[in-house]
This record gives sequence, structure tokens and C-alpha cells, in this order.
Amino acid sequence: MSDSPPLVLVDGSSYLYRAFHALPPLTNSKGEATGAVKGVISMLRRLQLDYPDSPVVVVFDAKGKTFRDDMYPEYKANRPSMPDELREQVQPIHDIVRAMGLPLLCIEGVEADDVIGTLARQASSEARKVIISTGDKDMAQLVDDRVTLVNTMTNTVMDPDGVVEKFGIGPELIIDFLALMGDKVDNIPGVAGVGEKTALGLLQGLGGLQSIYDSLDQVETLSFRGAKTMAAKLEAERDNAFMSYTLATIKTDVEMPEGPSDLENRATDNEALVQLFTRMEFKGWLDELLTDGEAPVVEAIETDYETVLDEAVFARWLEVLKAAELFAFDTETTSLNYMEARVVGVSFAVKPGRAAYVPFAHDYPGAPEQLSAETVLGALKPLLEDADVRKVGQNLKYDASVLANHDITLRGIAFDTMLESYVLNAVGTRHDMDSLALKYLGQKTIHFEDIAGKGAKQLTFNQIPLEQAGPYAAEDADITLRLHHELWPKLQAEPTLERVLTDLELPLVPILSRVERHGALLSREMLATQSAELGARLQTLEQQAYDAAGQPFNLGSPKQIGEILFEKLELPVVKKTPKGAPSTAEEVLVELALDYPLPKLLLEHRSLNKLKSTYTDKLPEMINPVSGRVHTSYHQAVTATGRLSSSDPNLQNIPIRTEEGRRIRKAFIAPEGYRIVAADYSQIELRIMAHLSGDAGLLSAFREGLDVHRATAAEVFDTDLDAVSGEQRRKAKAINFGLIYGMSAFGLAKQLHLGRNEAQDYIDRYFDRYPGVKEYMDSTRELAHEQGYVETLFGRRLYLPEINARNKMRQQAAERTAINAPMQGTAADIIKRAMLAVDDWLGQGVVDAHVIMQVHDELVLEVATEQIETVSALLCERMAAAASLDVPLLVEAGVGDNWDEAH
Repeated sequence: MSDSPPLVLVDGSSYLYRAFHALPPLTNSKGEATGAVKGVISMLRRLQLDYPDSPVVVVFDAKGKTFRDDMYPEYKANRPSMPDELREQVQPIHDIVRAMGLPLLCIEGVEADDVIGTLARQASSEARKVIISTGDKDMAQLVDDRVTLVNTMTNTVMDPDGVVEKFGIGPELIIDFLALMGDKVDNIPGVAGVGEKTALGLLQGLGGLQSIYDSLDQVETLSFRGAKTMAAKLEAERDNAFMSYTLATIKTDVEMPEGPSDLENRATDNEALVQLFTRMEFKGWLDELLTDGEAPVVEAIETDYETVLDEAVFARWLEVLKAAELFAFDTETTSLNYMEARVVGVSFAVKPGRAAYVPFAHDYPGAPEQLSAETVLGALKPLLEDADVRKVGQNLKYDASVLANHDITLRGIAFDTMLESYVLNAVGTRHDMDSLALKYLGQKTIHFEDIAGKGAKQLTFNQIPLEQAGPYAAEDADITLRLHHELWPKLQAEPTLERVLTDLELPLVPILSRVERHGALLSREMLATQSAELGARLQTLEQQAYDAAGQPFNLGSPKQIGEILFEKLELPVVKKTPKGAPSTAEEVLVELALDYPLPKLLLEHRSLNKLKSTYTDKLPEMINPVSGRVHTSYHQAVTATGRLSSSDPNLQNIPIRTEEGRRIRKAFIAPEGYRIVAADYSQIELRIMAHLSGDAGLLSAFREGLDVHRATAAEVFDTDLDAVSGEQRRKAKAINFGLIYGMSAFGLAKQLHLGRNEAQDYIDRYFDRYPGVKEYMDSTRELAHEQGYVETLFGRRLYLPEINARNKMRQQAAERTAINAPMQGTAADIIKRAMLAVDDWLGQGVVDAHVIMQVHDELVLEVATEQIETVSALLCERMAAAASLDVPLLVEAGVGDNWDEAH
């Protein structure tokens, strides 16, 4: 058997614990721990690559006591019980190992070490090489000319010479070494007073344990420290020494159901792996498995995809669509920019596996004759515009915007799989179709790059041959329909989530499309002027920084900044990077800027450089040449709390705390004959806190129309309302907003530059005055731990995967999120409800006004100048009526020729 591939024996129990403690506490979107699973399976996959022809046998400890417990009841008594987060990962690991086709052994009455030792000795006696994969030092006793240890976590290999190099003794003395030293982890007593150096001195001087006890009179002649008194200690500990020897000895004669030659890898159960990787949300492995074409689709269905080039076939499909209760719809276009894109074909599906693609604008050389765009879109227009014909799509806002370029108004948006997934669970997964197909269907879809290529040479869809374009496009519609069949029942089982989708998110889709397409007017001239001024200021700052540093350097290089600040100028090191270098992060510079000029210059340079590159230089480039406006994209399925985000350009992050930032808002201007109206909710999250907590003090302050920060200051500082100073109000404001974000005394102290005890005193006084808030926070934390999520006032669910994490810092961060998320999420729901109400009102055509932006708690409109007063009043009225709280929703509207003036 010497020519056989080595037998690989895996110490599963060792790797289970090591993976659990070495890796961050990963979880899937259901909050199930997955870190140890990922670590152990990664190690196994690595072994399979390293030893492709070898059987890989995975051995775990069996449940229950072993013979060592009977011999010594205190054996491993000090070990804490297995953490719940690790225990729940054991079964998934076993299931995946079996699905990988690897033999898995758990033998009762002995440990995994004993099973491995027995198999290793059996294989070695048959002249077969053995690889033991472990991180356990005890296994070194098994090493011989044919048995080698490997540690895939540290990438180390240990043969007999390696054992001598690591321990100072050969494998034959490892048991003796452990018997003398003992093992705190396993609670093996050893010999009291013998440490590593003493044990090595004894073993190297006299040989093994028996030889040592046969030669106690020679111990005092050895050169290690304490040798003269060691013989007496050894004699007193004789029983412990030999018992420890037995406990530390790995059994090599366990009765085994199978021998080494019987243990072979079986065929992988790919269907089981797909299901397990899907549940664990190991997207990379799942993608790889399905890309290799080895795994069947979960609940695989036969597909019948058709590329329609014939008018009669198209007419038949039209009749099918008209008769369908629901059909999936998708567009293929020339661009991702919805303002520029043209439709080159459409796909649809009416039942799983049955889909069609109708191309009409593929114009590559040799492209077959297709139906005309006029024929296809003309025939589809009545169906697409019929609100009673129900459609489902994936991110239909994009399709609606592109169809508008062809004078088609998409109606009848019954479902959107991106939004179904998002409402079901906003955390822990991406909501693009490819990711959802892997997660819910176990299917690897055709990716756009697979047929279009990548980079500068990537084709647009009209350039892709129909042999490839047809199946890709039809699959999009088919997968969308199948995803809907998976996701919709899950939402129906949760009525509150169903209402969030049907009453809030889906009706918002066409509204956001209209807001995006209308766009916002920008002044190129104002931005160009500001860009030039910023450029001049940046040059000045750069020279001032050179002067402060005593030399020129790259202000964008953290390495050079670190050398200047901490080596040349010898500024104090506030914080270090994970690699041990002094940090130059923003919070470090902020702290140093309090006492030193150069960090202050660097901060200002960073801030202005970001404004210039991100906004004043870039915004003019984003103005659409046809409309003369910028057209952002609003994203409904990104944030965990339900807030909208935006990109290209990102309107949410334009800074407003500096004059330079506010100047950027000045460039958002009203067209001639119009003015800008900006309406936003005043202190909405605090008002939601008052409603959710029911605290009498907060409710009273808001109902009486008091300045809530002044009212809080009066309570916390025990003074009359009229006597509250500006500084007291500032501190009260920090407390009000800090607590709704779960801020600790440490955080408040840092923000207000106070001592921690003083900050804690403020918080204690706040909770004394507002006990309802304290009760709400405590009950919210408790509920979050119990059910793993919190909810907004309207039923949006906000999952907290790390709320019960072992790591206390992660758990506390999740608790802070649990407190804030219902307020931030409810505020997001309210502004969305306001958008629905405002759109319904504006859609009546009574006033000349258009929503041009939504930013956080604010709606921005262009309004005909003569209707400003009417629209402002009615806008505030509708926004205030978007939710019924126990305190008034206060909406404030401003008017100006630009956004900054109006805000």
C-alpha cells in the first residue's frame, strides 16, 4: 500500500473550536451563527485541494463521557460548556461534511484523538502515509516516519524533525512531556512545580517518565533551575505523574467499524450542498458549485425559452399575456442610465420555466430580421399601461423609467421581487436578481458579463447575438416569476410585512420614477465659480501644510502624513492601525487638531478636496444634455431602516454644516417662473420617541409646543424654562439625540467634552425625569434579544443578526441599533407615506408644482411663483397628516430661489 495516496485524518473537534474563536461571529440573515461552519468547511476544502486523491476522514468527539472521565472525574472539569452559538453550528457542519462525500466518524466512549490515533497506527502499519490535520499539540505523540501533522490554519507541517524543533524532544517523549507538565485545558494535573523548561530538562537528561522515576537520585545533578529539590517533588507527585501519563496517552487500539482501507470519499450530494449553502448563505461557494455545472437546481424545473422573431408567434404570446392573471416582465436596454437608455427587446413569463424574449433592435452584423419596435411596443403599450393587468418584475422602477422614453407609462405594478426580498428581510442579503436566485432558488443565473464581456470592450445589449441574448433575457423573466412564487407566500404569512410592501413600497415605485425623470436644475456657473475658489483655497492650504511640516509631502498619502506627524514632528500617537502603524484617520486628526496646527490644516484640506472632487467638479458633468438637469437614482432596497438612498449624484450626503457645503445647495436652482419650496419634519425622531415611549414629560413638551431641548434642559439641570442657558440647551440637545441613537455615557462625555461620571449623571437625571423613555429602551432591548428584530410603527421589520452575539461589543452595538431603528424606520415610513399623499394631490393637476428631491426628512418642490403660499400651506398639511401620533407632527416649509435659501 506504499503507493496509495496518504490517508488524511481531520481533527474536526479541534478545528470546530479554533474556527469559532478565530473568525468573526458571522451570521446569516436569519441570525443563525455561521462562522465556525465557514471556518471548518474552508479547512476541509483546502485539504481536498492539497490532497486531491486522498480520502479525507473527519473525526468529531461523540456526545457523552469517555473512559478518561471514569478514570479521573475531574478530567476536563474546568472546560466551560460549549457556547450555544457554537453548538447550533455542529449539526450543519456534520450535514455539509456528509454532503461533501467525506467519511465522518463519532465513536462513543473515546475522544476524536483516540479514533485518529487508531486509524493512524493501522494505516502506518500497512506502510501507508498519514496526514493528520489538527491544531492540537497532543497529536505530536503520533508523529513518525509515516505520520505527519498539518495545521491548515497556520499553514505549518510537522514531521519527526519538526516535533524536535518545536518541542525540543522527539515524538516518543511527547506523552512524558504532557504527563510532567500537565494540561490546564484538559485539567490533567501533571507534577506540581514542573513547567516547560523543567520538563525538558528532565526528559533530555534522563529520558522518559519511567526512566526519570527509576533515576530520581540523579535528578539533582541536572542543570535546570531547582534540580536539587525536584526529586522530592517528583516522589510526592508519583501517582499524579503516571495517571497524567495515562490520561495524555492517545489510544491506538479503539474498536473501529471500519479500517483505513474501507474509508473512501463518496460522490458529493450536490443537491444537499445547494440547500445547505443556500441556508448558510455561503454565496461564493454556492455560486462556484452551480457555475461548475455539477449541482442540480433546487426543485429543478425544465425550461422552455423562446426567442420570438415571427409576428404570428408574437401575436400568440400577446393573447397569453392578456389571459394571464399575472406575468413577469423585463426590458433589455442599451444603457443603465435610465434617461438615455432605449429598449432593444422585452421578455415575459407566465408560468415557471416558460418564457419568451422579443428582440426588435439588435443591430450587430448578421443579426436576423426582427419585428419592429413600433410593432412590438405598439402592441404591448395597452397592456403595459393597463392598471388592471398585473405585472411582476425585478426593480421595475428602472423599466418604468426606460419605457417612458418610448412614451409608455407602466401601470399595474403588482409585485417587485427586489422589494419583496427587501421587505422580507432588509439585512444580510443583497436584493439583486442573481443573489436572490442563488439564495431562494439555488440557481446560478447567466450573468450579463458572461454574454457581454467586461471592461472597455463590454458590449451593449443590442450588440449581443440573439443566440446568447435570447436565453439570458428569457431567464430574467422566468427567474423573476419563480422568485415571486417563493417570496410572496413568505410575506403573506406576515400580514404586517405584506402591508409594508403593498401599501408603501410598491405604490412608491412610479412616484420615484417620476421624481427621478423630472430631475433638479443646476447652475453650472455657480458650481464652476465655487470649484475655482476651492482650488485656490486648496493650494493655499497645501503650502501652509508644507510650512507647518517643514517640507513638501503628499497630503493624500496616509504613509507620508504618518511619517511627518509622528516621526518628524513627534506628535503623540492617539491610535494605531491593525498592523501597528500610527493611525491618521479622521477622528485621530480631529483630536490632534485641538493642540497642533498641521492636523487642523489636513482636516480642512481633506474636507474641501472632497467637496471639490465629489460635487463642484462632478455635478456639472452629470447634467443631462437634453433636460439640462441632474437625475439621481433613488434606491428603495439598500438601507436597513427603510430610508431611501440616492446615487449619481448622491443627494443625501451634501454637507450642510459648513458654508462651503451650503454653497453647493445654492447651485440647485428654480427655473424661471418658479421657486423652490423645501418642507421637512421638525425633530421627527424625538416625536416618534415620545409616541413610542408614551413618556408623559416628552408628550407634554411636544403637545404644548415647547422647545423640547430647552424643556429637557430645564428638567435635567433642574431650572426654570426661562432660565435655561444656551450651553445647557446645547447639552440637552446632545442628550436628546444621543439617547435615541443609544449613546453611552462614554459617547456623551466625548461629545460634550465632559468627565464620564458627569455624563452618566446627566443621563441618570434624564431618565429620572423621563422614566417612560428608560422603560421603552429597556423593553425594546429585551424584545430584540427575544425575537431577533424590532419593528417600526407601521410594521417594517428590522432584523438584528448580532443581538445575541457572544462578542459583547457587537451585541451592544446591536442593542443601540434596536433602540434607534424603530424611530429612524418609522420616520422613513412617514416620509414615504407623505410622498404618496403629496403625489396624489399634485396628480390632480390643481397646482403647478413638482417634487424634485427627497432627502432624509425633507421634500423639495419646484412651485409656480404665484402659487407659493397655497402650495406651502397644503404641502405642510399633507405631510403632517401622514401619520397619527400622540404628539403633533410639525412640518416647516421654506421658500427660496435655490435649495439653500429654501431649507
